[in-house]
Parts: sequence; structure tokens; C-alpha cells
Amino acid sequence: MIQAKPSGPLSGITVLDLTRVLAGPYCTMVLADLGARVIKVEPPKKGDDARAIGPFLKGRNGVEKSAYFLSLNRGKESIALDLKAKAGRRIFEALLAKADILVENYRPGVMEKLGYGWEVLHKNHPKLIYAAASGFGHTGPYRGRAAYDMVVQAMGGIMSVTGQPGGPPVRVGTSIGDITAGLFTAIGIGSALYGRERTGRGRKIDVGMLDCQIAILENAIARYQASGISPGPLGARHPSIAPFAAFRTKDDPVVIAAGNDGLFQKLAESLDIPGMATDERFRSNDLRCRNSDALTLEMEQALAGKSAEDWLAILAKAGIPSGPINNVEQALNDPQILARNMVVRAEDAEVGALKMAGNPIKLSDMEDPATRTPAPDLDQDRRAILKELGIRE
Repeated sequence: MIQAKPSGPLSGITVLDLTRVLAGPYCTMVLADLGARVIKVEPPKKGDDARAIGPFLKGRNGVEKSAYFLSLNRGKESIALDLKAKAGRRIFEALLAKADILVENYRPGVMEKLGYGWEVLHKNHPKLIYAAASGFGHTGPYRGRAAYDMVVQAMGGIMSVTGQPGGPPVRVGTSIGDITAGLFTAIGIGSALYGRERTGRGRKIDVGMLDCQIAILENAIARYQASGISPGPLGARHPSIAPFAAFRTKDDPVVIAAGNDGLFQKLAESLDIPGMATDERFRSNDLRCRNSDALTLEMEQALAGKSAEDWLAILAKAGIPSGPINNVEQALNDPQILARNMVVRAEDAEVGALKMAGNPIKLSDMEDPATRTPAPDLDQDRRAILKELGIRE
């Protein structure tokens, strides 16, 4: 096979990536960032569905490419195979013989119809780790249903606690249904690799997007268990810590998170309201939560006297967790983000330079370059892969 990446804990690990759109490609991007070799096995002609999802970048000779696809598939290779055709299956099976991990996000049953379900693959390739990310998982009454991010956000309760009180249903601003599934799948794969070191055998990982939404409900579940009442949206306010929200200043809003009594005392001093910390309504976190509207009013009266920039400097000096509410452009240009190499660049041959999110997992002995290998064109690596496998078409 092609030489593995020189750094990263997953160097030398080969991943066959049968995924498309977001949940699966996000998982395999994480694996690639950690050093794995990821080979995208795509349908002929159209490839990953994400290749046709905008926004699009226009390149040389009028070629358009999906910025969405490019941002999720950096550092991978591509080969187009028809898994229903004899020639495609021959190549795929040769790849399986050399792979460590297979990742797919089809509906349950699709791989079985192709003849590559878990039972078959485990029998023929006992060391192979098989990871499946689907809408509802491979068991349960909904297993055969299709799902997108919006569907699982709605069904999993996330939308019910997102937005302003009394407002219409609001989706979380990023595709958290897909992304959490991708991350949990990557965690499962890491665990399975560790297990294989001890047992020599692979295992199946079954991740449902809906399950992942339940897994991240955290405080909402605790509140329901304690009260018997399903919690609703609270805007930017935390349900059980105060002050822990967005507050208006003279110009722009800021977030302030004084999560304990000591920080609240410092906040009162910083706002020049010394009596606020001893006010009977605010003497404990529980009381502050019960009287959050009164607390917000008191704080915003003081905050109205200075700009957001001035207040953030004062609060930072006092050691009070706080920050501006950045838009995407501001976030990408934040000096902390840049210092942590969280904006990287890939140079595509057609559309040129493309900025994208970096790898948040910083490891002591792993390179974290500012430039990355771009996402592949469909079937770009076919010739090299077939040469490695010793297959002629």
C-alpha cells in the first residue's frame, strides 16, 4: 500500500471509507487527521453525495467544486467502485484483505444486500473493525428509517431546549446530529483498535445518530428526573448556574459565566455593585437561578455604562470567565484560534486555497501542519491503488 503518514498515533492504519455526506466523512476525517490512511470508496460517476452539495467554489476552466465536500475529506484518497459489479467487488475485496477498519453510513441492511455484512466480513477478515453510523442504529423499531440531522435533532430533544422561551422550534446552528455521530464512531473505533491489540480480533461498532442526541442531553435529563417536567428553551441562559448567560452592554452583548460564589463576588466588585454579592436574592447559586431575571436587570444596569470591549478587559483582569459573541469571521481570526492552528489551509489544484477548521486534538509527538493535503477528486487515486494491489483492469 501507499506509504502511511509519517506522524500520528494511527500511522500505519488503513481505513476503507464507504461513507458520504457528513457523519461518516467527519469520522474518517478525524481518523485521517490522527495519521490513518483513508481510502474513500465512492460510487462511479457521482461519488459522495456531498460533492453535489454547496456552497461551490469556481476554479480554473470554470470547474466548480463543493467547499462542503472539500472541507470534510482532506487528506483522503479516492477510488470509484461499483460494488454490485464483479470487477468492482474484486478490487474491493483486495482492499478488505489489507484494511484495518471499514466505516459505512448506509441504512441498516444495505451492506448485507451487497454481501458485505458484519457476519460475512468478520468470518473472512477476523481482524477487521467494522464501524456503522446510521440514523437509528442497527436494532430497534426505527432501524430501517432514513434520517438527517434535522430529524434526529427534533426527535432527540435537542430542539426542545434550543432557542428563546415561547419561540418557534430552532435547530442548533451546526449539524450536531451528524457531527456527534461521527465523533462517537471515531471514539468507538479507537476503543476497538485498543481491544484488537489484546485479543487480535475486530468487532462491530453500531452508532445511531438519535442515540447520540440522547447522549448529549446532559443537564436536560437531570432536570427532568428531578422535577418530572420536560425542560424548555432558555435562550443563552444556563438552566442551573447563574449568572451564566449573554448580557447587554453599552454596545455589543457579552457572555459572562460566574459559575461559583467566589467568581460572583469578584463579578460584583468588577461591576462596582458590592452589595450584589450579599443581596438575599443572590447569596447562593440556587437563589441566583431562582431570581435570574432580577439578577440580569441589576447586572445590565451596570454593564450599560461601558462598551463590550471595556468590560471584557475588566472581567479578564479579574479572572471572570467571559467573552465576546463572535460571528464566524471573528472566530476564525481570533488570536487564540490562530495560535492553536485551528484554521488550516489546503491547496486544491482547481479552486486554489481553501481554509478549513484544524484538528483540535493536539498530541505531543504529532505534527500539526498549517497546510493539509486537499480532498481528492473522484477516482483520483485509482491507478496508484490498483498498482499496489497488483490488479490490472
